[in-house]
Amino acid sequence: MIIITGQTATGKTKLALEYTKKYNGELINFDSRQVYRYLDIITGKDKETIQQFKNLAVHLYDIVEPNQYFSSFEYVKIAQNIIKDIEKRGKTPILVGGSYFYLKHLLYGFDFKVPPNFKLREKLNKKTVSQLQKMLLGSVLKRTIPQMNHSDWNNPRRLIRKIEIENDKKTGPVSGSFPSVLASNNTPRLRAAGNPFPSTPVFLFIGFRYKNKDDLIKAIKARVEKRLKQGAIEEVRSLLKKGYKKTDPGLKTIGYKQIIDYLEKKITKEEAIEKWITAEIQYAKRQLTFMKKDPNIKWRKIK
Repeated sequence: MIIITGQTATGKTKLALEYTKKYNGELINFDSRQVYRYLDIITGKDKETIQQFKNLAVHLYDIVEPNQYFSSFEYVKIAQNIIKDIEKRGKTPILVGGSYFYLKHLLYGFDFKVPPNFKLREKLNKKTVSQLQKMLLGSVLKRTIPQMNHSDWNNPRRLIRKIEIENDKKTGPVSGSFPSVLASNNTPRLRAAGNPFPSTPVFLFIGFRYKNKDDLIKAIKARVEKRLKQGAIEEVRSLLKKGYKKTDPGLKTIGYKQIIDYLEKKITKEEAIEKWITAEIQYAKRQLTFMKKDPNIKWRKIK
């Protein structure tokens, strides 16, 4: 198995496509926003490049409606079956994306004992960040607040997860934990007893990062400008016309949020672009922070 990850705007998909030829591979996406249908331009789905590779199988793109919640738990369940199928056909699974949360749970398993409560999540997804915060400010849940930093406190998915865990505590904790999908240890080949992919070791685990911050900022600015020219604003208008809302999980995404604020006349177009760029830069920094904790990633620096 080959894994290609790293910061945003580093050319991960291009290398992954080259490796499909070299290693007789099939692509598996692990970008948490490219799983959504109709979210094409702003999420950076490189469809034109992919279409250049005739008869190439690609997996886990465009599988979820923008108004549906799609967790790492659901991702892992689907991805493990795809990997097994690719292996049976004698081909190489090539995973590509920047959502390390998905990848971490696929490779090393889940480290929590409270399983997802999808019925509760469906209800909570309809609430605003402010409403979720008020739920956590309840007297019974005050103990969770000190554990949350500023980013957590303003992230709807993390708020929902906290409420989910606290709700489980009230109804009684579920014993046990989710097993690792690939392994129970962090060895480079990710092998372990009970590994469902015993003949599929990870023989390439590449991570891309920018050598310096200025290059990262330049790349992100250039990419945002390109996506605006490709029709990013029109894409958002189209999604809203289809009946999707800014509170839908898919649209709570960098780029979409800022453009929706512009279309609602809350900010100017220039402010929306600036906020979009800033959010992308902050996201790239967070990506690197999480990924650097994985000792198995072999880093390649982008100049």
